[in-house]
Amino acid sequence: MWPKVKKSILLRLRLRESWVIFFILGIIMMNYPFISIFDKPIKFSGYPLLYLYLMIGWVISIVVIVLFTKAIDHRDDQEKE
Repeated sequence: MWPKVKKSILLRLRLRESWVIFFILGIIMMNYPFISIFDKPIKFSGYPLLYLYLMIGWVISIVVIVLFTKAIDHRDDQEKE
């Protein structure tokens, strides 16, 4: 089952629309409404909430980029065969 799920995720990530959607979502998440939501004097484990929001968003964006690059590599491997 997992190879089928992995293949379907990689096929969906190859679409240009996915790249554009994630780019626009990243821009939206780093603009006024969301930044103001997390800019509160609340600390979670000693870290301000805004810093955690930015760091978690950064990590998620790196994971998305890794998934996109794996999808490109997967497509290149299929084209060579």
